Amino acid sequence: MKITVYEKRPYEEEIIKEFGQKHNIEIVSTDEILNEKTLYLSKGSDAVTTLGYSTLNADLLDKIKANGVKFLSTRTIGYNHYDVKYAKQIGLKVSNVSYAPNGVADFTIMLMLISVRKYKPAMWRQNVNDYTLNGLMGREMRHLTIGVLGTGRIGSTVIKNLSGFGCKILAYDKYENENIKNIAQYVDFDTLLKNSDIITIHMPLTAENYGIINKENIAKMKTGVIIVNTARGELMNIPDLTEGIESKKIGALALDVFQNEDEIYHHYLSTDIIKNRDMAYLRQFPNVVLTQHMAFFTDSVVEEMISNSLNSLLSFYNTGTCTNEL
Repeated sequence: MKITVYEKRPYEEEIIKEFGQKHNIEIVSTDEILNEKTLYLSKGSDAVTTLGYSTLNADLLDKIKANGVKFLSTRTIGYNHYDVKYAKQIGLKVSNVSYAPNGVADFTIMLMLISVRKYKPAMWRQNVNDYTLNGLMGREMRHLTIGVLGTGRIGSTVIKNLSGFGCKILAYDKYENENIKNIAQYVDFDTLLKNSDIITIHMPLTAENYGIINKENIAKMKTGVIIVNTARGELMNIPDLTEGIESKKIGALALDVFQNEDEIYHHYLSTDIIKNRDMAYLRQFPNVVLTQHMAFFTDSVVEEMISNSLNSLLSFYNTGTCTNEL
């Protein structure tokens, strides 16, 4: 068996190498994304794995198949960068990965606390030996109502973590999770927006909810609402969020993801220009926290992502199916 690994990160290298040796698999790897220029690397491979920055549309999928590839796996939970329907239509098997939700859930709580306790401006002040407290008064979690949009594995873990703070928890999802009904109250979408002091987003990105955090829905929220997003940047309408910050309708933003983050997040750009004006503008505000799509980034999750992806491809090759098949 031969696998081509695209978007290989330095922290993945040893795990990939050990997997190939253990299973006697030939592995070709590159840190480049899979596109027209790098397509040749997959020629003769049985399988291909990528991260989230390779966009596999119908045209590219046809060429991937022509190279002899039969199996695809994204080393991410989200798979909107793959045209899965077309891939299956032309006979390609596709999988994503799953990993423990705890890392993202922990990070989400951290972003809430940073926002509620105004740590960003406090940190700025310390850097210039300003230890005053004016403007830094925060709030306590036990006095807040927190709305959780999406109660899958990550959202439900966030809810379980929040239960220890003594806050009121509202939840919204098309499919209710029986395991959290004793600690959270399911409500409709508008009720959650209207009554939450903090709104945290854990929805998968679909055509239906693209840009769902928009001007119309922000207007339904409390003045001073805190919005946290560790899911997908495309769930937010950035101009509407910016207007909400400028008007002080939104009290704080904490975002681990951002629309059009490709070629910025996970890249070294300290001497370059950030080619995303919305990102460059929003990050200046003292009540806006941007992190570089790192909520997932723990030692255990990284190992799970790589192992799950490669094991799925091996299972496809040996049995024709795998547990994470899409």
